[in-house]
Amino acid sequence: MNSLPHILIADTDISNIKTISKLLKGQGGYKVSTANDVEVAINMLQATPDDFDIIILNRVMANINNMDILAKIKQDKTLCHCPVIFQSEQTSQADIIKALEAGAHYQLTKPFEKELLFSVINTAIQERLFYKEVMHDFNSDKKIIPLIRQASFEVTTLNHARDLASLLSHAFPEPATVITGLTELIINAIEHGNLNITYDEKSALNENGNWEQEVSRRLSLAENANKTTKVNFNSTKHFIEITITDQGDGFDWQTYMDFDPKRIMDNHGRGIAVANKISFSEVIYSGNGNTVCARMKLS
Repeated sequence: MNSLPHILIADTDISNIKTISKLLKGQGGYKVSTANDVEVAINMLQATPDDFDIIILNRVMANINNMDILAKIKQDKTLCHCPVIFQSEQTSQADIIKALEAGAHYQLTKPFEKELLFSVINTAIQERLFYKEVMHDFNSDKKIIPLIRQASFEVTTLNHARDLASLLSHAFPEPATVITGLTELIINAIEHGNLNITYDEKSALNENGNWEQEVSRRLSLAENANKTTKVNFNSTKHFIEITITDQGDGFDWQTYMDFDPKRIMDNHGRGIAVANKISFSEVIYSGNGNTVCARMKLS
């Protein structure tokens, strides 16, 4: 696998491919491949699915609705966790929300600023690299975790959150569907709950690429030395549920349960909606918002 993140740009508009390719190559740090035909792009992805880290896809290509292509990617077990970034001239909030609910990582509205493009790509790369690490450890975890009925954990760092989410996802029938939402819920408890990183602060940190460094800095402060996030796991024949409790002051969780039109163009803020709409059967907050139960009903 190439050491540089590999981005596939798929578009029937050759000039648009050239524009984005020039921006990415000018920035450096990426391997870029292109396809000006949908079938060519799908064939490339299916031939070497692990070779690509991000797909930048024009939402409409030569009268083809690429929502159908997105659905194919998300239904393909080898491709479903490759982030898809739509680019479109459509600015309808309903259309953008529909894309996010269907599994798109983000939708860039043309014309877009290059700073936003790089910010979105960098967050998508982090998501993709995390998923690859998860799958690397999959075989060692999958045999044991389904045997556990109850368990309690305490996590402190982002790596703890990612490792635990990876581990517990194997208790579910479809780990790949659960892993993103579960990771988001645990990390949310650490960063916003225990460390009190505000929504606007994270927006700025993501834009500057300093989010993980700031989390590490706040974890080192004496005021946060004894703060942990508790994660309780419970499995029955009817459901699996994970309850997460942080030591923060809580937040107004109601506004984050759906893909909110007011935030759809932000570089973060969709994790709880992903958990609620895609990863689990239901996500239930209680108290002031510092406890959340994510439940998967079993047939």
